[in-house]
Amino acid sequence: MFGDAPGGVRSDPPRVSPRGTAVAALPPDYQPEQAPTKEIPPQFRRTVVDYPTVEPSGTILIDTPNRYLYLTLGNGKAIRYGVGVGREGFTWSGTERISRMKEWPDWLPPKEMITRQPYLPRFMAGGETNPLGARAMYLGNTEYRIHGTNQPSTIGSFVSSGCIRLTNEDVEDLYKRVTVGSRVIVLPGANTATSQLRPRHKPTAMRSPEETGPSRGVRGSDPEGRNDRQLLRSDLPDLPL
Repeated sequence: MFGDAPGGVRSDPPRVSPRGTAVAALPPDYQPEQAPTKEIPPQFRRTVVDYPTVEPSGTILIDTPNRYLYLTLGNGKAIRYGVGVGREGFTWSGTERISRMKEWPDWLPPKEMITRQPYLPRFMAGGETNPLGARAMYLGNTEYRIHGTNQPSTIGSFVSSGCIRLTNEDVEDLYKRVTVGSRVIVLPGANTATSQLRPRHKPTAMRSPEETGPSRGVRGSDPEGRNDRQLLRSDLPDLPL
């Protein structure tokens, strides 16, 4: 069931007033969307696809140009999620590992962001109105995360400053299928093929991901996951969201 934490126990959002001062301080681009929200285009809805790759089951691959995140299942299959990715000037590529996982994470805007937008809250408790959404998976020693969102209509857009966002339902699903140590590959540029991939044909939808079980994840000898990460801009992003 979507929204369930590992072990089958539902993790409900902390009780945070949507009219709190922290929410009111958010700029329009970060304000939580009000129902009814715009429907996500069909191509960005979660589904199982054919995805030939040499990567083992439990690997996350992010196709930035096409706004997809793939979780490999083995046997040439993967779950494909629609995502929001970095806007122009804030994309990056490389390999990391999930170093920490958090349900309903708090948000502390980095000092660079506060300098540019001093009206932002210095701290925002986790909850449904929080820009990080229902779950966050932190990547290595970086400020990048794979996380949920309070603006589901941004899925399929170039919208962030380097973080990868999913709908809350999708990030909860992904969260249950990976572990600390799972490998995350952010593919470079407009070419989704790397030396680690062997794409033989375009991914095609096969069946609902509810028919599949959780992946075991990938663990390695590099706990921080600092493997060949490359920023595609001259300096670090000041708004890792």
